[in-house]
Amino acid sequence: MSLTLVTPHAEAPALAPREQEALRHIAAGRTYVQTATSMGLSKHTVDAYLRRIRAKLGIHTTAELTRMAIALGM
Repeated sequence: MSLTLVTPHAEAPALAPREQEALRHIAAGRTYVQTATSMGLSKHTVDAYLRRIRAKLGIHTTAELTRMAIALGM
């Protein structure tokens, strides 16, 4: 398994504002249900946002999502 390190000064990927918001919630340790409730969405919509984020960033795990959010200063 190879790890890609991202510096804190990395340029933010092209994430939609709601994708960024969902990423911040998940990186803060919230569940999909908590994120959905906070954002006024269904759990399925949050899941769709996070699937799109993973595809855009080429990552696969919640840990990687969290690392990316931290690296981007979210």
